[in-house]
Amino acid sequence: MRLRTLFWAACVAGATATVSPASADVVMSQSNNPGYQIDDRLGNLLSQERSAFGDLNAVKLASLATLPATKDFVKTKPIVPQYSRKWLDAQPTARGADPWLCLSEALYFEARGESVKGQFAVAEVIMNRVDSRNFPNSVCGVVNQGTGKLFRCQFTYTCDGNAEVIREKAAYARVAKIARVMIDGAARTLTNGATYYHTKAVSPRWARKFRRTATIGVHYFYKKPS
Repeated sequence: MRLRTLFWAACVAGATATVSPASADVVMSQSNNPGYQIDDRLGNLLSQERSAFGDLNAVKLASLATLPATKDFVKTKPIVPQYSRKWLDAQPTARGADPWLCLSEALYFEARGESVKGQFAVAEVIMNRVDSRNFPNSVCGVVNQGTGKLFRCQFTYTCDGNAEVIREKAAYARVAKIARVMIDGAARTLTNGATYYHTKAVSPRWARKFRRTATIGVHYFYKKPS
């Protein structure tokens, strides 16, 4: 049985150190205790490997330790959405993981009857909460805060006792695109950093103490005083 030791670091960096085939090949013993026959040879191989690393300069070693760039690490300019149905319909079909699913559902149940601009505004509030130290630091955490406590949740649809069923597929497909754009880093220019909102049909007590930052569609948007 033959074991070949590959000095990958030296090969990648183009090091000048070389290892002869004779020293790189180790013949395993057929006895019941092969260790004593290969100890010395493995020691020699490790010594030569250390020598090969010693020949690499700091720049080459740093390049070996650096992760290659991927799409997740590439910084792009913030998306500037156009708050129109035409622009939204032109966006590709949206897909994503749990954060996208949570935001899509929240927009569907909270704002599907709003204008595109109004739906983006609600999405801004959720994303602003994710960035705030006063709320959970994930989209799903924000959306589901208080879920299970009847009428004590942050978003009514998660605790009103009604089944959450998506019946309007076209409406869901549109808000799913908004969720995708927002999670991908769309500029938030509508609500001036709002972290609260309510419909014009109600007048909650807390709203009297908060600063209103915007009025969009059927919603008022607020910031908690600092």
